[in-house]
Amino acid sequence: METGTLYIIGTPIGNLEDITLRAIRILNEVDVVFCEDTRVTRRLFERHDITTHLKSLNARTENSKIAEVLEILKEGQSVAYVSDAGTPTVSDPGSQLVGSVRAEQIKIEAVPGPSALTAALSITGVPASEFLFLGFLPHKKGRQTQLKEIAETKRTVVLYESTHRIIKLLNELEEHIGERKVCIARELTKIYEEVLCGTPLELRDILENDPQKQKGEFVVVISQ
Repeated sequence: METGTLYIIGTPIGNLEDITLRAIRILNEVDVVFCEDTRVTRRLFERHDITTHLKSLNARTENSKIAEVLEILKEGQSVAYVSDAGTPTVSDPGSQLVGSVRAEQIKIEAVPGPSALTAALSITGVPASEFLFLGFLPHKKGRQTQLKEIAETKRTVVLYESTHRIIKLLNELEEHIGERKVCIARELTKIYEEVLCGTPLELRDILENDPQKQKGEFVVVISQ
């Protein structure tokens, strides 16, 4: 029996209209969609009248769910995987799944879509012909090592940061990179989307003076 195909599909990072026609078609056509959180993906499905069966596969369960996905694919059925937002495997679950499916020589197709990384780079005005992407910095072990790497690199650096740690990160960047230009893109594609640029100190002062600006998910772009 011919095996099915695993589709890795990019989904909106905020605005539910940011999904490709191909993604909608495939999400309707596959036999099952595995997703990071069924509650999040169900909102997307309701917006676009997609009725395919949903199953969860997240960072905690990825390793244990791989066998189930492989069994479905080997039965000749097609599977899609989506994360809560953006492109799976990019600071999101999915890498173990893709690696295991590829090891079985089962077909995998990328269905490109939104990514907070490229969205932020496109609107901050920081050179992006080459850049270093570090995702979320470690909370403890290895954090200082990566901050030193940021200070020493000659490339643009891109990080992800949460609402709870953005002030801490700006304080650390002030210590390590001084007055290099930093842009923070907040709530991309959502109603309160905002990009702020300045030194780490200037940005920290802006956020501390307006706690509302500390809310949301952040992409932090550090200039060369």
